[in-house]
Amino acid sequence: MAKQPTVQPKLVVTKFGFNRFSEQFNGRAAMIGFAALIVIEYFTGQNPLAWMGLGIN
Repeated sequence: MAKQPTVQPKLVVTKFGFNRFSEQFNGRAAMIGFAALIVIEYFTGQNPLAWMGLGIN
């Protein structure tokens, strides 16, 4: 019979692709962006479409 290995290989967790780190980072960046959008809209009094010149007068 073949012997079973006794040492577990160390798996390297990458920061790229669909993994827990990248999903958390993307979610946090989206939350910061959304909050910044609300704050800027509050202080300028214009919605994002008006910033791009697409607002309805």
